[in-house]
Amino acid sequence: MYLNMSSREAANWRQTKMDASSMHIAMFPWFAMGHLTPYLHLSNKLAKRGHKISFFIPRRTQSKLEQFNLFPDLITFYPINVPHVEGLPLGAETTSDVSVSLATHIMTAMDRTERDIELLLVDLKPQIVFFDFTYWLPSITSRLGIKSFLYLIITPATISYTAVPERMNHKGTLTELDLMLPPLDYPVSSIKLHPHEAKFLASMRNLEYGSGILFYDRVYGCLTLSDAIGFKGCREIEGPFGDYLAQQFRKPVLLSGPVIPEPPNTVLEEKWSTWLGRFKDDTVVFCALGSEWKLPHDQFQELVLGLELTGLPFLAIVKVPIGFETIEAALPEGFKERVEGRGIVQSGWIQQRLILGHPSVGCFITHCGAGSLTEALVNKCQMVLLPQLRGDNVINARMMASDLKVGVEVEKSEEDCLFAKESVGKAVKIVMDEENEIAREIRANHAKLRNFLISHDLESICVDDFCQKLRDLLK
Repeated sequence: MYLNMSSREAANWRQTKMDASSMHIAMFPWFAMGHLTPYLHLSNKLAKRGHKISFFIPRRTQSKLEQFNLFPDLITFYPINVPHVEGLPLGAETTSDVSVSLATHIMTAMDRTERDIELLLVDLKPQIVFFDFTYWLPSITSRLGIKSFLYLIITPATISYTAVPERMNHKGTLTELDLMLPPLDYPVSSIKLHPHEAKFLASMRNLEYGSGILFYDRVYGCLTLSDAIGFKGCREIEGPFGDYLAQQFRKPVLLSGPVIPEPPNTVLEEKWSTWLGRFKDDTVVFCALGSEWKLPHDQFQELVLGLELTGLPFLAIVKVPIGFETIEAALPEGFKERVEGRGIVQSGWIQQRLILGHPSVGCFITHCGAGSLTEALVNKCQMVLLPQLRGDNVINARMMASDLKVGVEVEKSEEDCLFAKESVGKAVKIVMDEENEIAREIRANHAKLRNFLISHDLESICVDDFCQKLRDLLK
């Protein structure tokens, strides 16, 4: 049949086939830039395959993401008015607009959009909604005949460790001793927590996170009520955790592929390309600790003094430390003069992906957020892992250092989870020393994993398989 068609008829036939198999998907991510951005990256992958995306986004935040919408004919932003909650600064919409302690109020504000979201879903009639944290969404979608898909930015390794039924249905108080070891049948034996990390996770059991609901009850509600669960990742790495969660929750667990962002259509700012261009290849240490982590002053000073100890050129992008108005005011005495010409410490946004790909950058100190780790793994710079004290960062760091062995974790005190400048300097020196036996193993593992992740057809195969399994959910 195809051979007898004209080129115009063949094009129309292909378009009809694509339309017949295309889906209408709504995206409703947690109001944090570290969630909104990955959801949009995934939306681009889906739109590339002809799927229609309705993306729900805080109104004033839309302008920050529009440049990353590569398929505006298929991805439509629907701005959400975020209600004001007492205790929030006026105009605050996402966690990037507030301190970590106020994130629970952002969650409350998001919960108060429930009626608006329901009206949007009634009007738009998507077939499936991707969401995270809004535990009330599945009851709406169920009434409307729409599928709910819990798509989590944190890794399946983290959810498997912290939020399976064995943990959540634990009789009595779950203690730090319970959390020191993974749950029964956990897929990887090398991932274990230190006492201070387990203590923190145990304390989160009592953390209220918006609308009078505890954080883990919110997460567990999403896991149990959704029609299916999804994560960024591929079977070769995350598969065992996906299978474990599918068995634990008795529902499909899908992997979307690594979701490597499309190459930027911009170039590195001239001031950074000029500065980095002064140094030899693989010699600069780049440190970026995410958009939300604000260090206490003493830890901020230990970090920058550790960078100084390396003797290498460095660029650190961190938030202004607690209790200070500017980065400069928080620097150690004499630091700026000592590192002049080879070290920069500043706050604000930076083109992280382009920095990581610059030839002079040889080491990346990361807080171990999932997005930053993906960007690091597909570049050649070596990784130093400095996780924030929260479940996903810590377990991500353990996966990278202990299981995959593609980075070195900064040593911290067992008593108080603090790091010293010597630990920062030591970790950097290990990964930058090509003669070091540990560094050789890490470099080889990183190169192997990088080549796998950027192989020509890996992501295409993963996303196509993901789309087919989404279609199966709709049958």
